Amino acid sequence: MRNFHLPGRSAVFAENGMCATSHPLAAKVAVDLLSAGGNAVDAAVGAAVLLGICEPQMAGLGGDCFALVKRPGSDDIIGLNASGRAPAGLSAAALREKGHAAMPLHDAAAVTVPGAVDGFCRLQGDMGRLDMGEVLAPAIRYAEEGVPIAPRVARDLGDCGPHLSGVAQNDYLPGGKIPTVGQIFRAPKQAEVLRRIARDGRKAFYEGEVATDMVASLRALGGSHTQEDFAATACDYVTPLRNGYKGTELVELPPNGQGATAMLLTNILSHFDLPGMDPFGAERTHIEAEATKLAYDARNRFLADADYTTRLAHMLDPDTAAGLAALIDPAHAMPDPAARSEAVHKDTVYLTVVDRDRMAVSLIYSIFHGFGSGLASDKFGILFHNRGAGFTLEVGHPNEAAGGKRPMHTIIPGMLREADGSLMPFGVMGGAYQATGHARLVTNLVDYGLHPQAAIDAPRSFSEPAGLKIEAGYAPEVVQALVDLGHKAYVPDGAIGGAQAIRIDGGSGLLQGASDPRKDGCALGY
Repeated sequence: MRNFHLPGRSAVFAENGMCATSHPLAAKVAVDLLSAGGNAVDAAVGAAVLLGICEPQMAGLGGDCFALVKRPGSDDIIGLNASGRAPAGLSAAALREKGHAAMPLHDAAAVTVPGAVDGFCRLQGDMGRLDMGEVLAPAIRYAEEGVPIAPRVARDLGDCGPHLSGVAQNDYLPGGKIPTVGQIFRAPKQAEVLRRIARDGRKAFYEGEVATDMVASLRALGGSHTQEDFAATACDYVTPLRNGYKGTELVELPPNGQGATAMLLTNILSHFDLPGMDPFGAERTHIEAEATKLAYDARNRFLADADYTTRLAHMLDPDTAAGLAALIDPAHAMPDPAARSEAVHKDTVYLTVVDRDRMAVSLIYSIFHGFGSGLASDKFGILFHNRGAGFTLEVGHPNEAAGGKRPMHTIIPGMLREADGSLMPFGVMGGAYQATGHARLVTNLVDYGLHPQAAIDAPRSFSEPAGLKIEAGYAPEVVQALVDLGHKAYVPDGAIGGAQAIRIDGGSGLLQGASDPRKDGCALGY
């Protein structure tokens, strides 16, 4: 139990249903949809679409999503990969000939076909209870009437607003200025697109006038996108990966996401006596940082579109983790083995919903960098993600950019099945940090016995090529000890990521929600 003398956040307990996410309006809409007879899928889709209005720099209809779903009355978990593919005309060779050594970030070449809308329609159509019009009605209303800018959103807008260009500035910077806390943000063009999706389904987005607008806008910006690229977009149901950790089971999606990286990390960390270390001391932080370097080096070498990933079994082999763990020196930091394949400053929204029947949804939704590519369609103002920046231009690499391929993704939803039968859908935002964030949340729970809310509240660190980021929650002597070990440790300007979780108690079935104070959101139940 937390110390009530100190600032903090209590976990939320409820019996009938719950949502935990990064904006309170989305949490409320999810609970409202559950109360109206919808299930966890209806609530998750309705809340996710609204998050694209509440946090437009993080997510939107021009992005991608992934989900894990536990069906009611069953322990089976299914996965959904709703990440889009590169247009058929994308060529790494052509980009190299233009002088690019890496994928350009704010360029039409980085815009893969958005997959989220197809995923939302497929998921809700296959598993939802309500009519799609009921599910999208709250987001349509808020898009028209407006949403007050929340404090964390305002901070992020200040960082990424300058990346917007062309018509995107008109739609996302009212009056040409970055919105401030409390200012009302409206998106009437998106309301119109959502009305069409509610009436006609995915075709309203991937065919017809909306698709024509997106294709024409991208081609005018130098893209190779075609109507055929959009019409062919299709999400996939996939079999999740499962990996044991000290009596628990971590569930992640297979590539093109980086879920396998989180599994490799927990496998490496299993070789160390974490319970014997101070959870927020230098020793544990050092070991995690070194394991991160090694696991992300493997990620950068092997992970790509599922059809091009050939070393997944090697990544998840216990012998691989044992060999990597043996490379870690408890007394010295190693150089970062390789530069990351993606740049910094990614932005993501995550939500989890559990309903009365204990259907559980873990869903993550993103436009990648802040405001994505910074480019939007001319007529309907669809902001395009830049998920193609997850490709590499290295010749022969499994993740080399090419038409029809999915790029390596950083966003990953998770679930954790605990030794007592409890199930916890969870997610950790923060771009590349997400795999380390999953491993840290799991070890906070399993090795240190923290409640999900305490595990989320706890300070974080993350090893990047620029150095070891240490949140201000660490004691100064810990930071100095890490410097003495050879880390370039520093306190970043912003917090590291964000997280949400709902634990379904294995005995009572009671729902326990946890929401990250690093974001504006909350857990809300009924």
